[in-house]
Amino acid sequence: MAGRLFIFGLGFSARVIARSALAKGWEVAGTTRSGQAQGLDDLTVYPFDRDHPLPEDALTGVTHVLSSIPPDEPGDPVLQALGPRLRKLDPRWVGYLSTTGVYGDRDGGWVDEKTELAPDLERSRRRVEAERAWMDSGLAVHVFRLAGIYGPGRSAIDTVRQGKAQRIVKPGQVFSRIHVDDIAQVVLASMRRPQPGRVYNVCDDDCAPPQDVIAHACMLLGTEPPPEMDWQQAQATLSPMALSFYADNKRVRNDRIKDELGIVLRYPSYRQGLAAILAES
Repeated sequence: MAGRLFIFGLGFSARVIARSALAKGWEVAGTTRSGQAQGLDDLTVYPFDRDHPLPEDALTGVTHVLSSIPPDEPGDPVLQALGPRLRKLDPRWVGYLSTTGVYGDRDGGWVDEKTELAPDLERSRRRVEAERAWMDSGLAVHVFRLAGIYGPGRSAIDTVRQGKAQRIVKPGQVFSRIHVDDIAQVVLASMRRPQPGRVYNVCDDDCAPPQDVIAHACMLLGTEPPPEMDWQQAQATLSPMALSFYADNKRVRNDRIKDELGIVLRYPSYRQGLAAILAES
């Protein structure tokens, strides 16, 4: 059932999705700000942002569309620039990569796709607005709320190797995560089983404190873990962006991707995911 997939925003996750689709016989094209995408030399890549419109023929023959471009202050750049063209194209399947940040802080409690959205960060509020805009676009939209993304080159293994690892202990704090390869298999499974209007949480089975992940990476690498740092002490050393990640504390359920899409996670925990990253490197 392969067709032509067009991806807006060939970033970390979208590049893996593109490579997975290519391996399954899909035609794939997409965009970056520069018009180049590292590791995707066999793709047609167009420059695109608010100042660089998409060429008229770029979407010719496209059957599936995925957007991984985050909203900015004015709104969703893809819909605002190309909404009418996408509706005229009327692709069979449209995906939007969002974030579990739309649920806000739950003080360690559980959320699923039916949980009321309560974002407490500005970037998460923009995501909620972008999700609604896509859902109200008249397109066959599927929303994927991604947990903390990791993979080769972007993991605790890499942080430890770079000497940047910290074991920050904030009592009760947990994060949900997802290996980038599992993001790709969820998106492709949805393309095979479209259910327009559906929302999917995309995370693994193991909500864990961040200091445990660093300690496990150190164990795999055979190196001494950094000393634990108290949250009060750590706040003075973290950037505003890093601090914002600790503002949300929740556990994310992933039953829907298993029940409806038949997903068997390749990496149900960061333990398997980190071990695979180390083996590959």
